[in-house]
This record gives sequence, C-alpha cells and structure tokens, in this order.
Amino acid sequence: MTWQKRWRTLRALMWEELHHLTTIQNSDRRWHMPLAAALASGLPLIVGAYFNHLDYGLISSLGGLVFLYMPNTPMYHRMVSVMACAFGLVACYTLGLISHFFTPVMMPVLIFISILVTMVCRLYAVGPPGSLFFIMTASIGAYTPVDVMQVPLLVGLLTMGSLLACMVGFFYSIYVLRLQPPKPVNPLPPVTFDFVVFDSVVIGVFVGISLAVAQLLHLEKAYWVPVSCLAVIQGASLRAVWSKQLHRVIGTSAGLLVSWGLLLLPLDKWTISIMMMALTFVIEFTVVRHYAFAAVFITPLTILLAEAATLGHGSPSELIHARFFDTVLGCIVGLFGGICLHNQGFRDIASRQMRRLIPSRLLS
Repeated sequence: MTWQKRWRTLRALMWEELHHLTTIQNSDRRWHMPLAAALASGLPLIVGAYFNHLDYGLISSLGGLVFLYMPNTPMYHRMVSVMACAFGLVACYTLGLISHFFTPVMMPVLIFISILVTMVCRLYAVGPPGSLFFIMTASIGAYTPVDVMQVPLLVGLLTMGSLLACMVGFFYSIYVLRLQPPKPVNPLPPVTFDFVVFDSVVIGVFVGISLAVAQLLHLEKAYWVPVSCLAVIQGASLRAVWSKQLHRVIGTSAGLLVSWGLLLLPLDKWTISIMMMALTFVIEFTVVRHYAFAAVFITPLTILLAEAATLGHGSPSELIHARFFDTVLGCIVGLFGGICLHNQGFRDIASRQMRRLIPSRLLS
C-alpha cells in the first residue's frame, strides 16, 4: 500500500510538472512591440554589416536590449524609465569590461553589480526582465578580449546602441499609445529589508559563486553561467525556481540543437543580422506566453550576440557543448540559491547576521 501511495504521488507530481510545461499563458502583447524590439537591437547590426564591422554592430546591439525595459505607462514615465535603464546598462558593461583586465576581481565586481542592480530593480519595481540583461551585459563584457585603449570605443558603441533603442522606443510609443491607453503608474512597493536588501545580497552572492565555480573549472567564456544562475534564482517561490530551471534546461537543450544547425549554415554578416532580428521578434512574441519555447530561440540569439564576430574560428559542436555545460552548471547553482532564498530557517539566521553587520542608522 505504501508503494502504491508513493507511485500515485509521483505520478501526480509528474502530471503537474507536465501541465506547467505545456501551459500557454494569455497575453495582450501586440506584434508591434516585438517588431520594435527587433529594430532596436537589429538596426546596429545592419549598420555594422554595411561598414564591414559586424563586431561593432554586435556591441551596439547589446545596448538595444534596453528597449525591453520600457513599461506600458504614459509617455513621460516610460521614456524616463528606459533612459535610466540605458544608463545602468552602460555602467554595468563598463565595469564588466574593466574587470576583464584583473581576473581576480571579476567575481567581486559581478557580485557588486548583481546586488546593486537587483536592489534598484526591486526598489523601483522594474518589471521583467529585471536585472537579467544588466548581468548578462556585464558578463559578456568581462569575457570580451579587448585592449585598454579600446574600452572607450566599446563603451561608446554600446551607448549609441542604447540611445538608438530609446529613440525607437519614443516613436514606437507615439504610435502604440494611439492604439491603446497606457496603464497607470503604480505606486512603488513598500521598502523592506528582506525584499530589497537581503534577497539582493543572496542573489548576488550565488551569482558570484556560479562564476567562481566556472573559473575553478577553467571554463572558457563562461559568461552564460551567471546568467543562467540569475534566471533561475529570481523565481518568486521555490516552486517557481524549480519550474524556471526545468523550463530553462529543456528550452536551452532544444535551443542548442537549433544553434548547432544554424552554425552549420554558410552565414555571413547580412544573414547573421537578419537572423538575429528574426530571433528577437519570435522571442518577444512568445516569451510572455511560454518561457521554455522562447528559450529555444533565446539560446541561439545569445550565442550569436557573444560569438558571431568569431564564428569560423572553432568547431560549432565544441561551442554548443560548452554552452550546454554552462547552462546546467548555472541552473544547479541557481537552484541551490533558490532553496536557500526560500528556506525560512536560512532566512532567519542569515538575515539576523546581516543586520548585525549593517549600521542601525542605515536600516531606519
């Protein structure tokens, strides 16, 4: 009887997990938004391809990701929000680039960025993708081979991409606000130590741990490890953390197969640019409906963002294998971080110790 009960419980859990994996969420997102997102990140690629500098276009395309932080609020609020996020994205990329020259400080810099960005996103109720692209940009910057004298050039390229995204967002807003009224600006959530400070510190520490493990394993270009860790640990509950991990591993596994097939094609600067714009459109159209399905396309897009400039210098199979290992490693660390983050016993002990380290005047 005990064995039968366990089997029924296991079968129920399997059906519940399958239900979560196959559920498609409703969304009122219009096709105009994915198209504008594709233009914001794709136009720099077209310009870079035209001037035969796809590597420059890829860096500016990273800045175009800031368009995704535009809220569905009145014009004044959405433009201030996206411009503030543009400043943050440039700052994170700059710090990531600088850390490239001092490998021992790479992990502390990433922890600092993760903590600070997560605090700001929670303090000002920044919606999805939250701190994800800030950390991804910093991680890619940290693993970008660059000379000291090239730092201002690369930072300038990303800044121009961010400004272009703000401009695309402005004209997109003028058009879309004629089709539907904006949502009201919600008041900021109450500031609590646990939500803003404690959670941010735990998330930042585990993101740093994931990078430290990658460095100990001597992984080359392990920028995807902390990104995968952050994507998993940000779940609102332990159940959400587990679901996000499962969605990410399944979606990334399928996405790596898609990436492998794409990398075998005779790609040039124009086909890469158009392909990345198409991937961005599909991702933004589907990510609010089914995360695992969107992850299938997120994976090749991210690989192209970080590796397109050096395609042909290595085996596609080796690149796919490395990214899969990075994803699994980041998800495992993120799962452990999520368990700690949502364990009440750990929270009580760690929060109490953390409060002792912070001066009381900063907690009032």
